[in-house]
Amino acid sequence: MTIDNLTGALPNDGTASLEDRILGGLDAEQREVASTLNGPLCVLAGAGTGKTRAITHRIAYGVHSGVYTPQRLLAVTFTARAAAEMRSRLRDLGAGNVQARTFHAAALRQLQFFWPQAVGGTLPNLLEHKAQMLAEAARRLRLSTDRASIRDLASEIEWAKVSMLTPANYLENAQGRGTPGGFDLTAVARVFQAYEDVKTDRNVIDFEDVLLITVGILQEDEKVAATVREQYRHFVVDEYQDVSPLQQRLLELWLGGRDELCVVGDASQTIYSFTGASPRHLLEFKARYPQANVVKLIRDYRSTPQVVKLANDLLAGRRSGGPAADAAWAKPLQLVAQRPAGPTPSFIECTDDEAEAATVTRKIQALLDAGTPASEVAILFRTNGQSEAYEQALAAAGIGYQLRGGERFFARKEVRDAILQLRAATRAATEEDAGPLGQLVRDIVASLGYTDSAPHSGGALRERWESLAALVALADELVQARGPQFGLPDFVNELQERSLAQHAPTVQGVTLASLHAAKGLEWDAVFLVGLSEGLMPISFADSPESVDEERRLLYVGITRAREHLSLSWSTARTPGGRANRKPSRFLDGLRPDSVASSQVRGKAAAPRRKAAAPAVCRVCGSMLSTGAERKVGRCNSCPPGYEEQTFEALRAWRRSVAVSADVPAFVVFTDATLTAIAEAKPASLEELAGLAGVGPSKLEKYGEDVLRVLTESTAL
Repeated sequence: MTIDNLTGALPNDGTASLEDRILGGLDAEQREVASTLNGPLCVLAGAGTGKTRAITHRIAYGVHSGVYTPQRLLAVTFTARAAAEMRSRLRDLGAGNVQARTFHAAALRQLQFFWPQAVGGTLPNLLEHKAQMLAEAARRLRLSTDRASIRDLASEIEWAKVSMLTPANYLENAQGRGTPGGFDLTAVARVFQAYEDVKTDRNVIDFEDVLLITVGILQEDEKVAATVREQYRHFVVDEYQDVSPLQQRLLELWLGGRDELCVVGDASQTIYSFTGASPRHLLEFKARYPQANVVKLIRDYRSTPQVVKLANDLLAGRRSGGPAADAAWAKPLQLVAQRPAGPTPSFIECTDDEAEAATVTRKIQALLDAGTPASEVAILFRTNGQSEAYEQALAAAGIGYQLRGGERFFARKEVRDAILQLRAATRAATEEDAGPLGQLVRDIVASLGYTDSAPHSGGALRERWESLAALVALADELVQARGPQFGLPDFVNELQERSLAQHAPTVQGVTLASLHAAKGLEWDAVFLVGLSEGLMPISFADSPESVDEERRLLYVGITRAREHLSLSWSTARTPGGRANRKPSRFLDGLRPDSVASSQVRGKAAAPRRKAAAPAVCRVCGSMLSTGAERKVGRCNSCPPGYEEQTFEALRAWRRSVAVSADVPAFVVFTDATLTAIAEAKPASLEELAGLAGVGPSKLEKYGEDVLRVLTESTAL
């Protein structure tokens, strides 16, 4: 593709220069990034400052000016979705031959190519999930495990491997990491070794092995290393604050002492330290490459001045400490808002979690009524277990939602059926069938239930429609970005690539997501919920470094909002419960009538109440991770402690009440609350009131009936 074929945002009236066509729409700092094509370059890019735009235009400018050969430039990022987004933008800029991959995808591609000559034989199968192998490793050592401990052990072993530790040197380097999975570090080291042995016996490798083996081959085989360095001359690394020691080592081996490297990152958005990520490499870039250009992107095009001020003020309150606590850390990037003024962020205190969910739902309904699309609204929380109350509140209000991290878009049956029909239509198409892509897609998916207007009902019917509507909207967007020549075969190929990368289109529905899962995304309206001590910062953040990371996590949440931002917390967990919760310390000085702890004069700040210890299962002692588990006091993998006839009697009663009141069953009592009642068998209203999920109003409505059902079921 030549410069004359560029589409999308690049103007081409036949007279504009190459520089104007590619760099014309950039601000001064973005333009400096995009026009600095050689030598080491470090881009410190704040949230919403257009870093992806700057680096993709840099690549396109380098390709079209002849400085870069597309096949010899490798752009690396951290998620398949981000890599797919970068490839899409590069295609729109006429640089579609540039490789944009995750670290793992790039390493796996090289490993598959070089394994036969460097190692010999066939590359072992790739292990997608560690649980089964870890469970077998624990059994070999006669250690008792459950699902939660296996999950924690997997995380610890992943941390060890990306930190380039082996079972032999893990113990001496893991001091202070607590008891992963409930085991002391000696036991973890033994499990680590047994896990490696099981993999060897099964002839499989895991995702960390892909990087480790690639590093090993590049270190030991000069011929392979020379081939890779000949293939790739220029490197771009996005989200550089998240690189692990292992990824940094791989990058160094790819470079082989050269300095044709551009890195982009923001130390204030480092939120994955628990996985081995470290901002040290970003902050020390200038020390490693003294001749490097450093460009700061601070113009925030995403958020209103009100949101930007709140984000800046939050970081201004951070204490010293943490990794690489130098001047760069002490002075985070101060964003400068470029958008017009918007509404002031709201701070809301609620009496309990249910009231908070109801309040947030009402505010969302008001936004939807005012014209904000549901897909432009997000509820963000610290732990996945907090989503339950919001799922129930939104469902009761008839508001559609999507749980980020739930079923993948391209795994949905209606999406798979639609792609099959689109592919079949491509094979059967003739020139006479040609027409606007958007209308063609609408006609094809109409047989699967798509209509131009959304169904009034909710549930599965609405979910199917939203999936199909997302495909139609994507077709319209791609035609607008790539021109009217973008046809049905191109669209099918695009869907295939997005499916492999799990790069899902936007679905109409309020997004529910953890703060970690929200990284890299943005919405018109964001609701940050559950901002109380013990949740933000999380109770197990017990060091200055971990508390500092929690502050950065909240910063990421704030900077996801374009215009509307709400921050809320509750003073009690359940209706009628003790109001002993306090708002997050991070909100001191930000919420109205509060003072930042660091600004207290004349006396020491009052000590905070120590956060409650995390709830544990009364059966196996493992940590309870969800609200439902905490309600019943037991993890899902442990056997229930109720009589089946009692639980079924309560379910039958609940079903009858729900039908009579014409409400969903969970509005009466959730399954978790019903389980707690069946296991506790309260003998009085006072005992019933003490159970999670049974507030004053429900006690008054259903208390006597519940006690009657319990008495009758016991007498059977």
